[in-house]
Amino acid sequence: MNTPEDEPQWERQLLEKIAFATLREQRAKRRWGIFFKLVVVSYLVAVLVMVVDWGGPEQRADGRHTAVIHLHGTIEASGEASAQNINDALQAAFGDKGTAGVILRVNSPGGSPVQAGIVHDEIRRLRTTHPQIPLYVVVEDLCASGGYYIAVAGDKIFVDKASIVGSIGVLMDAFGFTGTMDKLGIERRLLTAGENKGFLDPFSPQDAKQKEHAQVLLREIHKQFIEVVRRGRGPRLKETPEMFSGLMWTGSQSVKLGLADGFGTVGSVARDVIKAERMVDFTIKENIAERFAKRLRADSTQGVGSLLEVIRPAVR
Repeated sequence: MNTPEDEPQWERQLLEKIAFATLREQRAKRRWGIFFKLVVVSYLVAVLVMVVDWGGPEQRADGRHTAVIHLHGTIEASGEASAQNINDALQAAFGDKGTAGVILRVNSPGGSPVQAGIVHDEIRRLRTTHPQIPLYVVVEDLCASGGYYIAVAGDKIFVDKASIVGSIGVLMDAFGFTGTMDKLGIERRLLTAGENKGFLDPFSPQDAKQKEHAQVLLREIHKQFIEVVRRGRGPRLKETPEMFSGLMWTGSQSVKLGLADGFGTVGSVARDVIKAERMVDFTIKENIAERFAKRLRADSTQGVGSLLEVIRPAVR
């Protein structure tokens, strides 16, 4: 029987060559695999850079232009249509030396009366400090409640004939779970210091005094809303008994009622009214990281947190 020492030298060399060749081939495959992965990742990054809205600063146009700000969605402190975002955009637009006029493009069902009021007051302030720069509101699909609360601060409101405008009212909404709890045999154990601390608690029977107090709050906010509309629209407003009832109207009807001034789009108002066809977008947009973080927070608090949310008024 031959031992390893007896094997011919050439066989050992051949085996070593085969082994090293195999190792070199595996290393080459790994290197090419890493290379192709890097190419794919680089390609995806390039695509993201080109197509994703990263929320960076907008390029400003040199010379005379129309500043455009988008107010889209529910008006709330934690959303893109927050008073902070809208007011920052307004201040930048009015402060730009090339701005000939500002268009607020509205497509909103309303939202927080506080946020809407803050934006409304800032528009009035900016129109006073920059009297040479007009602000026009262009309504697309919807301008209701808080959206209209903001709109009446503008010099004029332009709509499409099929736009929905109005809903001048205030509401508080929630659910009552006492009947369901009784059926399921669930007992509510609510401890408070202060007899009204559990104000309109959805898991307790509705209290008549608390309900009346809520109505007082709603009537007060509604009164403020009506005063803002009357002040903003002035003699253009043709009041009817139902105007402040919470009803909505088409764009055509709103022009007849004096809730709006005429028909127009962002492009037509920039071109024909402001006489500055070139437009620059001043809208403050959340970057992708902020949107992702908000989404994570929303997912983590959804469910029980939404059931326990305190009732709040909304101009919508």
